[in-house]
Amino acid sequence: MGRVPISPRRAGVAVAALTALLTSGCAGEGQAPAPALSGAVPTASPTVAASTADDPARRAAALAGTLADEDLVGQVLMPYAYGSSATTVTPGSAAGNQALGGVDTPAEMIAKYRLGGLILVGFSADDPTSGNQSTTNVDNPAQVRKLTAGLREAAGKLTAGPAPFLVGTDQEYGVVTRITEGVTTLPSALAAGAADDPARTEAAWKAAGTELAAMGVNLDFAPVADVLATRSTVIGSRSFGADPKRAAAQVAGAVQGLQSAGVAASVKHFPGHGLSAADSHQEVPVVGQPRAELDATAFPPFRAGIDAGAMAVMSAHLDVTAVDPGTPATFSRKLLTDVLRGELGFQGVVITDGMNMPPAKRYPPGEAAVKALLAGNDLILMTPNVGQAYDGLLAALRDGSLPRDRLVASVTRVLTMKFRLADRPTPAMSTLDSAPHRAAAAALAAAAVTQLRGKCGVQVSGPVTVTTSAGRDRTRTALTEALTKAGVRVVPKGGTRVHLVGYGDGPKDLAADAAVTVAMDTPYVLEKATSKTLLATYSSSRASMTALAEVLAGKAHPTGRSPVPLTGLPATSCTG
Repeated sequence: MGRVPISPRRAGVAVAALTALLTSGCAGEGQAPAPALSGAVPTASPTVAASTADDPARRAAALAGTLADEDLVGQVLMPYAYGSSATTVTPGSAAGNQALGGVDTPAEMIAKYRLGGLILVGFSADDPTSGNQSTTNVDNPAQVRKLTAGLREAAGKLTAGPAPFLVGTDQEYGVVTRITEGVTTLPSALAAGAADDPARTEAAWKAAGTELAAMGVNLDFAPVADVLATRSTVIGSRSFGADPKRAAAQVAGAVQGLQSAGVAASVKHFPGHGLSAADSHQEVPVVGQPRAELDATAFPPFRAGIDAGAMAVMSAHLDVTAVDPGTPATFSRKLLTDVLRGELGFQGVVITDGMNMPPAKRYPPGEAAVKALLAGNDLILMTPNVGQAYDGLLAALRDGSLPRDRLVASVTRVLTMKFRLADRPTPAMSTLDSAPHRAAAAALAAAAVTQLRGKCGVQVSGPVTVTTSAGRDRTRTALTEALTKAGVRVVPKGGTRVHLVGYGDGPKDLAADAAVTVAMDTPYVLEKATSKTLLATYSSSRASMTALAEVLAGKAHPTGRSPVPLTGLPATSCTG
């Protein structure tokens, strides 16, 4: 707990130093050691391996040097599997796993392919990523904890068992939140951007990371470092905002919070999905901005995440014309090796976005996995066929089209991250949705509430009627309960109308007779609203509804500022 965190940059230096040390005694005649960025890490001798217990990079290099080809390949695959248990699944889940990898259960998949990690997937409301979530592994925290324990038991029998098994998920909070029941739910990233208080962000994400660790999750595919330079609906409120500097500070806070709780952060989607409004779950978005704009707009939050010690970066299926036109970043050595590693200095683990998304499926799974590794990725996420990806990587390794030192470099980086996560005590399940964690989420949500029109400081008078667009009954109920608790009388109809709009809502979902209109996702829809009072919470979480109720009751001041520019509206109407 008292150790100073090792940044991926420092870890990379350690790996490079060990490479030089070991290569001097192990390189074959006439073979010069490969540069550290190419990842040449030779086999460690038993003497060196025995002296590496407290150094994650040395432990990783020593273990990588003992692994067979099959184990090396398994360490760079991080698929999904069907089922809510590691060993007991429904007939439907067994059929899904058979199609995915020729096995019945997640535990069998780990054993057959010697996997180093697995991603937990699931469905959530208003989720722009739902198209590539073909199964669900999450029902409730107790089930997730039992599942992750079973996955680790299966992985412990492998040669790479001394390194912790990776269990990852997309717990971004907001519209992309895999585990939603029984946990503390933070407001969205855009809400944190409106609050503009990195310390509160860090505290909230530390609480969230502690709960993930308690459930056995040690890798979060978050935070989103994309600057919302366009009105992208696939990124939207997943972003901290349109200002690179403010977003950068938020990314750093989230990274530090997560990793202080023992959960690796993976900042995404490099080099910046917010610079295109297209959806990479359907096509390859084109990022056409000049390189100078990438440096000034897209890259600062990634730099901040790297400087904060982020253990991983996720690459994106984006065509960045200023750097490597026509090649998605997933397969671009220029972007991942030359820019991300060379210019931004990142030496941690690079993870692909889902390889079951259409831009990556232009190639067969084995070929796609090889191309992704050669470009600079270290972990292949969510391949559409585990067997084909595994066989393709193994064949490429053995015929030389995937150089061994390149694969060993990736495995060493992955193992380094795992050993950095090792030996952390597992938090108790009682920490989930605990009072201190709810308080951290509440503080962030309260600081986010923004008034965009009307006299600063709202206090609704008389009875209130809460309405929403279709399908948001739970949110309406949450606000109704919070208003009642705050001393405001709520009636089914006829009162002062407070109307809520959320993810996916447009002008047609506004209410012309509403006295107050509230945006619970991106606030762009408020540009068309006619209400005298406009508010934004950027989130429909219970904490956000409680914070909104306090503002409506006149018990709290709306101090947030819109993190995105709005046509015809100021960042806030509260100047005091």
